[in-house]
Amino acid sequence: MDPTTDNAGQTGDPGTARDALEALRAEIAKAVVGQDAAVTGLVVALLCRGHVLLEGVPGVAKTLLVRALASALELDTKRVQFTPDLMPSDVTGSLVYDTRSAAFSFQPGPVFTNLLLADEINRTPPKTQSSLLEAMEER
Repeated sequence: MDPTTDNAGQTGDPGTARDALEALRAEIAKAVVGQDAAVTGLVVALLCRGHVLLEGVPGVAKTLLVRALASALELDTKRVQFTPDLMPSDVTGSLVYDTRSAAFSFQPGPVFTNLLLADEINRTPPKTQSSLLEAMEER
């Protein structure tokens, strides 16, 4: 078997993938300076289809980092500011009754995006945190 062919029969040059990742890191570095470890962690989590918990004091470019990643990959991104009065439906979406059609329609919440920035999760009630965790589990 050719070393550049995977089990599904698809070909790919490891050097090309490396070049693409380096180009991504360079693009993010244009917007965010001095956050190489965080950028690496975000890229690895993205490749693994994982989730990331970014911690830090205000003003260390966490939001800018996520927006730069989304911009570099041309992905849709949304941000949710978690507050004590936020309800689970504010995160996941809800059914809304339309009087004209006499039917319910689903209005998706901010979790229906490519990258979601959830800010200050610890401030919201446990049921809202649970709705976010469930959405994360279901991808």
